[in-house]
Amino acid sequence: MFRKTLLIFIKYIFPIGLGLYLCVYFFAGMSDKSKKLFLQTIQNVDYFWIGLSLIVGIASYYSRAYRWKYALEPMGYFSSLQNRFYAVMIGYLVNLTIPRAGEASRAVMLNRSEGVPFTTGFGTIISERIVDIIILLFITIVTFIIGREDFVQIKDIIENYFGPKEETSSLIILIAVTFILISFFVLYFLKSLKEKVFAVLMSLIQSTLSIFKTQNPIGYILHSLFIWICFLVMFALPFYSLESTKNLPLTCVLLSFIAGSVGISLTNGGLGSYPLLVGLVIAYYLKELPNEEAFAIGNALGLIIWASQTALLIIVGLISWILIPKKS
Repeated sequence: MFRKTLLIFIKYIFPIGLGLYLCVYFFAGMSDKSKKLFLQTIQNVDYFWIGLSLIVGIASYYSRAYRWKYALEPMGYFSSLQNRFYAVMIGYLVNLTIPRAGEASRAVMLNRSEGVPFTTGFGTIISERIVDIIILLFITIVTFIIGREDFVQIKDIIENYFGPKEETSSLIILIAVTFILISFFVLYFLKSLKEKVFAVLMSLIQSTLSIFKTQNPIGYILHSLFIWICFLVMFALPFYSLESTKNLPLTCVLLSFIAGSVGISLTNGGLGSYPLLVGLVIAYYLKELPNEEAFAIGNALGLIIWASQTALLIIVGLISWILIPKKS
């Protein structure tokens, strides 16, 4: 009973609670003047660039669905691009509500629509995540190299918004508790893995290694690069929607992209954390503006990027849920 309750708390309640807390923190930290500037910024956005970024996002999702076949086919499973795309989008949708459950949901959907065994599909998804982590790590290293001075000033970015260290201690403690709870969850529940799941683990390992068996490694690599280039372009295009942010340096875009990636890992789909962290970085680079105005613009753009991407995932995810076939 205790384990079940703890599982529910860590997987569902805590991330949602943290996200809602950060949403309140997001708006409560702004003065009346900042809130007015925040709303004005949202009204002045050129939504052409937002729409264009979402088109690029769709291209990345289709590329991810197409790449998936390179991992499945060496194991003898052939599936339609459309059904793989539906499964990918449903996975993204589920991740917005249940953290890190989208991968399993994606494998379940492909099983229902194409008959691909769950462990096979899930293993190939794990291999994708390994590739994603490697590429994100590479982006982080490149960002550090080209903008080392800015990269090491993250502490200043935080203090510019939240104030002195003593005023931010509660938030820092809350974020630290998040990682501690997740770590405890992993260590606690892994103890229960016995021989009964050995066969499943072996199947997952075999599926995870499927990327090394693909008959088209160049295609897999090119699609992986294309996906992440699209992610970066999708993130960067909204910067052109505002006069005050369209000329910000590449370092700002890359560093805020990394901040957003951290935000997504903290809460459901980055609820609260994504726009807050992205906004902090943007505000830091608007040094020529008064702090109040810089943070209003940064928060607004961070929220617009997060809200537009989230809306796309919800709409396309729900459509995919309706259209994906279910084999009898």
